[in-house]
Amino acid sequence: MSDSSPLKVYYDAACPICRRERRRYERLARHSESVEWLDANTHEAVLSEHGVTVQEALLSLHVEDAGSRLYRGMDAYILLMQRIPRLRPLAVLIGLPVIKPVLTWWYDRWVRRRLARQGRL
Repeated sequence: MSDSSPLKVYYDAACPICRRERRRYERLARHSESVEWLDANTHEAVLSEHGVTVQEALLSLHVEDAGSRLYRGMDAYILLMQRIPRLRPLAVLIGLPVIKPVLTWWYDRWVRRRLARQGRL
């Protein structure tokens, strides 16, 4: 896929941190029009077509590429970061075999705590 092929990002729009990160991405991205941001809370039917529940989508970022392939978690973040020249080195770093599992563990734990505090888990 080229850097300009469209992506659909399913994220938790009810999360203030997630919304802030979306704005940060949009400021850094040159081709932000090639990214469609979709609230996972309101796209149950589309997620269901991919075999993903809304709860699963809230627990981890999901990104769909132009070929309808769905990426989850760190793979989704890596795909997004590869779009921004300044973030490409970070995408490589978080994809390293030693770092990716640790970061995935930390991220999954953080999201579960956040959702539990909000009474959404």
